[in-house]
Amino acid sequence: MLGIWIAVLSGALMSIQGVWNTQVTKQSSLWVSTGWVQLTALLVCVTAWFFTGRDPVGALWQVENKYTLLGGILGAFITVTVIQSMGKLGPAQATMLIVIAQLVVSYLIELFGIFGVEKQPFDWKKLAGTAIVVGGIILFKWE
Repeated sequence: MLGIWIAVLSGALMSIQGVWNTQVTKQSSLWVSTGWVQLTALLVCVTAWFFTGRDPVGALWQVENKYTLLGGILGAFITVTVIQSMGKLGPAQATMLIVIAQLVVSYLIELFGIFGVEKQPFDWKKLAGTAIVVGGIILFKWE
């Protein structure tokens, strides 16, 4: 149950952050806004690390699949694309499309066992659920 609440909180925070970042971008620029987001995230992480046990930073170099260390780079591009999509589509439509893309890509990662994720068998119910979500966005946008 805790996982569900954390996921809900994550989704809510992502939506709020996207709107805030879009507003900052309108008053500055895309890369200034994105840089600010990443810098303040770094400050929060360093502060949290300082107060919560301080695992050794050198452990990063022990990570098996080095490509996974590129997550921060992806984070910068995630911020940029969220800002741009919210600015062009509005928060609701952008968020729905983002969530659909996350759902489809995540399911493909599970289905094919990509990036070290345990491979899962194909499930028609998951495909039907995805189709229902896509139908929901069409219904939401229908004029």
